[in-house]
Amino acid sequence: MNENVPSKSSARNLLTTGDIARYCETSVKQVNRWIQKGDIDAFRNPGGHYRVTKTKFREFLDRNGMPIADEFFTAPHKKIMVVDDDTAVIKAYSLLIKNHFEEVVVETASDGYEALIKTGSFKPDLLILDIRMPKIDGLEVCRRLREDTTTGQGIKIIAVTAHSEAYDRDTVIAAGADEYLIKPIDSKTLLENIEKLI
Repeated sequence: MNENVPSKSSARNLLTTGDIARYCETSVKQVNRWIQKGDIDAFRNPGGHYRVTKTKFREFLDRNGMPIADEFFTAPHKKIMVVDDDTAVIKAYSLLIKNHFEEVVVETASDGYEALIKTGSFKPDLLILDIRMPKIDGLEVCRRLREDTTTGQGIKIIAVTAHSEAYDRDTVIAAGADEYLIKPIDSKTLLENIEKLI
């Protein structure tokens, strides 16, 4: 058993013992036995629970002549849209996301109006949305997406701002954001919130 978390692995590529038990149509207890015997290479997350990468699980199936369902191992690409009127912020967030997540497509928009138009065609899983922007601000984008049961359905929103004095958390969440972060945002905080929501 490998106690070290693999580097640069996203939460979507990690399996729980429950995931493996369901796939193999067995009990979690049996999966734990495989891990403890070293048959499946696993690590413990900070909460002490076993996690297995899809690659290691596939190797286990292959070694043991068990069926491999390709669709189970092909993770769909997640889509993230970064919306900010500051091009430096857009570049920084986009680069951070692309470097951390292996299977993410990033789209950008420089104002709320462009964000609403692109959301219809791009259909993001997550929006990182600046609140204070020209044309249509982030709060209005949140409201319109939440009112649109077709386009806005299922989109997670991280609202961000450097103007915390103008926007309190309750107002931002009430407008439809799932999370509210104050700029400057350190990389760890942003990535943790992205992982939590997608």
